[in-house]
Amino acid sequence: MNQLDVIGVRVEMPTNQPIVLLREVSGVRYLPIWIGPMEATAIAYAQQGMVPVRPLTHDLFKDVLAALGHELRQVRITGLREGVYYAELDFGNGVEVSARPSDAIALALRTGSPIFGSDEVLEEAGITLPEEPTEQEDEVEKFREFLEQISPEDFGRAQ
Repeated sequence: MNQLDVIGVRVEMPTNQPIVLLREVSGVRYLPIWIGPMEATAIAYAQQGMVPVRPLTHDLFKDVLAALGHELRQVRITGLREGVYYAELDFGNGVEVSARPSDAIALALRTGSPIFGSDEVLEEAGITLPEEPTEQEDEVEKFREFLEQISPEDFGRAQ
């Protein structure tokens, strides 16, 4: 398993399909995952620290976990089969629950839980961009260039 950071959520043109881009913490590969618009909003809100007036589903789930005294230990993106990504929520009490990666990422961002990607997923769908960015602006620009060159069929479909 390789720890991943969420770089951001963007819209792939011309299909207007949201995509979340993750990057290896100790590596050079990026992992693009096409997601739904609601999940893209949930991830973007969490990244920007936006707190809605009423809790969104992922905020509610985080609050329920806290109220029950449970901890989300980590999120793992575990598989990619026939264009569909799979993830697991790993709780502090040893329980694991299957989840869509988009939901798992949105919850991990809210709880401060680490995100990991399996070696197999990164080998199959991970990409390497020409140069490792040194600043956030460089990352965003390279991500935009990346989106101009790919289509959802290159890596799978939305979860």
